[in-house]
Amino acid sequence: MQHKGWIGKMQSKKVTTMAVVMLASGVASATLFAGCSSQGRASATTVQSDAPVLVEAVKVSARKLDLMIHLPGELQPYEEVRVFPRVSGFVKSISVDRGSVVHRGQLIAVLSAPEIVAQKAEAQAKMLSAENQRIAGEAKLAADKSTYERLKDAARTPGVISDQELDTAQKTAEADQARVIALRNTTEAARANLRSATEMESYLRITAPFDGVVTKRNVHPGALVGPAGGSGSQPSMLRIEQVAHLRLVVAVPEIYVAGVQKGAVVDFTVPAFPGRVFHGTIARLADSVDVSTRTMPVELDVANPKAELYSGMFPDVQWRVSRTQPVLVVPSAAIGRNMDQSFVMRIRHGQVEQVIVKTGGTADGMTEVFGSLQQGDVIARQVTDDLHTGVPVDAHLVM
Repeated sequence: MQHKGWIGKMQSKKVTTMAVVMLASGVASATLFAGCSSQGRASATTVQSDAPVLVEAVKVSARKLDLMIHLPGELQPYEEVRVFPRVSGFVKSISVDRGSVVHRGQLIAVLSAPEIVAQKAEAQAKMLSAENQRIAGEAKLAADKSTYERLKDAARTPGVISDQELDTAQKTAEADQARVIALRNTTEAARANLRSATEMESYLRITAPFDGVVTKRNVHPGALVGPAGGSGSQPSMLRIEQVAHLRLVVAVPEIYVAGVQKGAVVDFTVPAFPGRVFHGTIARLADSVDVSTRTMPVELDVANPKAELYSGMFPDVQWRVSRTQPVLVVPSAAIGRNMDQSFVMRIRHGQVEQVIVKTGGTADGMTEVFGSLQQGDVIARQVTDDLHTGVPVDAHLVM
């Protein structure tokens, strides 16, 4: 009995040992198989990564695009003036207000300045006094000159007139002549002073400098006003704008300034009149590019007979670009953007390289580009995520 039990235990141990060995062999086989499979996949991945990417490509071309771009503009009055008096004084009356239509030469305000009126009265009195003295001096000159002539005629008869008497009459006439010249100069100076005082008094009457509309009024009767830049830096009395004609100022980007032509008609719209198109004519060019914005101000003349448009509006200007020379163009889809830069993927020697460009206008699916490109360069027709510098490609040119 004991012998059979011992034999049973031995058989049980053999079975257990064999099971352990088989399990270990299975694990090793599985590990080996997994390792081989991993190597196979890695090898396949390596082969796939080295394979060139199929890419549709196009050539960079040069042409003149018929571009229509939208630019912001600002309407400004054709003429604008802030009205200041030429002399200091108190506002006696003002006959216009905001929105009043005025005409050139129309009286719009009257000032009160008693000292200016007094200066004119004084100048007038001095002028009258000088004039009376001149008249008296000329009368005395005429009488003394007549006396001298009579004595001169009488002196032809010997013994009638002494030489001393004749010399005295001659010197008296000459002195009168010098005095009259001085009186005439004094009178002319007095007249000039009177004209100046009269001009100063006329400054108390303020008139409109041109036809327009009062857009701002800052003073009322009784206010003390003075010339611009005076002490206290007073505000202007009024602001007048000419609105029958307006200026449309457009900041044209540097890349488009070469095609700007005077006399060209440009369309624009304003938010106040949805769907309505207005027109302006290119009249003035700054002929200088602003270095801070890289734009050139261009002014258009806009007729506004019905006063529908107002200064300060910001129109959307439909700016037609006329290139004087062909520029490089590519399909719009060929341009990628990364942060604040635009780029295309150029294909050389079976690989791609990123080329930074600046974009211009777009028309019919084509976009102007400016950068290190040349006509005939081959680029990817569309930028995708799997294209980056150094990636091998198999490019197929398409039209």
